[in-house]
Amino acid sequence: MEKYDDQLEISNAQLLLALKNGETKVFRKRFLDMHFYDQSHFYLSLEQPQREQLYHVLDAHEVGDFFDTIEDDLPQMTDLLAEMDTQYAADMLNDMFDDNAADILEHLPKEDVDRYLSLMGRSDAIELRKLLHYDTETAGGIMTTDYVSVREDLDVGQALAELKREAADAETIYYVYVVNADNLLVGVLTLRDLIVNDSHAKLVEVMTPNVITASVHDEQADVAQKIRDYNFIALPVTDDQQKLVGIITVDDAIEVIDDEAQSDYSGLAGVDVDYTSENPFKAASKRLPWLITLLFLGMSTATLINHYESLLSSASILAVFISLITGTAGNAGTQSLAVAVRRLAVNGENKPKILRLVIGEVLTGLVTGVITGLTVTVIVGIWKQNLALGLTIGLAMAAAITVANLAGSLIPMLMEKLGFDPAVASGPFITTLSDLTSVLIYFSIAQVFIRAFLN
Repeated sequence: MEKYDDQLEISNAQLLLALKNGETKVFRKRFLDMHFYDQSHFYLSLEQPQREQLYHVLDAHEVGDFFDTIEDDLPQMTDLLAEMDTQYAADMLNDMFDDNAADILEHLPKEDVDRYLSLMGRSDAIELRKLLHYDTETAGGIMTTDYVSVREDLDVGQALAELKREAADAETIYYVYVVNADNLLVGVLTLRDLIVNDSHAKLVEVMTPNVITASVHDEQADVAQKIRDYNFIALPVTDDQQKLVGIITVDDAIEVIDDEAQSDYSGLAGVDVDYTSENPFKAASKRLPWLITLLFLGMSTATLINHYESLLSSASILAVFISLITGTAGNAGTQSLAVAVRRLAVNGENKPKILRLVIGEVLTGLVTGVITGLTVTVIVGIWKQNLALGLTIGLAMAAAITVANLAGSLIPMLMEKLGFDPAVASGPFITTLSDLTSVLIYFSIAQVFIRAFLN
């Protein structure tokens, strides 16, 4: 891999030199021999004047090929399209797979979308408008209409001929979908089915009639999970009348899974990890809301500690272990939160029952709490030569970890019930909440044992 990267870096340097020197034939030969993904990375590394040179060297079709691999929500996407001649940009978008072009268009201002669509062919513009109509996080929003379908009354030979005619414009040709006269999905064929069966065999004899589908209204995360569960290359999408309207390919499913994972991680971290502005003021504005909210919750912890000021005055040794208990409980709560969010993301029969999940986390908290508590009891007892103090710290640690585990599992479930993304029950929130409950538990237990460890 490292060797390939070194070769690619050298190749990119040579490409850039050829582009700057106007060596059109040399540039085109080397550039078009590259993988589309590598082409897109070279393109994005260029400055605007160099990209404008590239538009004169490559046609819209060739640019559209590698634009299919570029992230649709790229911050500078509007500027990249604005650099191009308007007709050139429209032709480029038109040449892309419909789902990728629609993804780009949905991030653009409405006036730009209307302008580009007006320069496309009528049928192409209609297809893109249909895709733009669907919610972005549903099956309809991520599907493509670039698929191959054949009528159920054809035979294998006729279906192969149809496949050859449509293959160039299809996103995948491994699956061929069989429809009736009303465009209702009645079966599916693989490319292997068409190759191994006799050319005169009727499609209804060799197709798989029980087709697993997605509805246009299904959540994208559920669709991606289904593609992963069944190990599909593509999944057909039907409308409310069960008519075939598109397919979702495995690369789109991978992108959804990646986005969902990134969203979950952002929630656990309490910050949008996908937001990478170099402007420190803009970056700070994205983080401040959570921090200010948690600041007020943290003030509750400070107020609680202040409430026990007289206890701390009479037993100042208690202050030494506050951060130990709150920190350990916070870590336990964050672990429980991560496990709960992951389990809630599991769909279908494998999704655990809420009661079972809660009981499991409570028992886990008890086991980890007891073991941790016993450990710290022994350590503190030996260190301070005071078994009662060690027992106080140990009991507080065990109780705090158990409560933190319970909170870490219950809060995301509550948010899911209320219709919110469970991942927004962020790690910082759980940690701060654990601080509050841990301090309360710690000082409540300390009040009971204070006379014992002061003697």
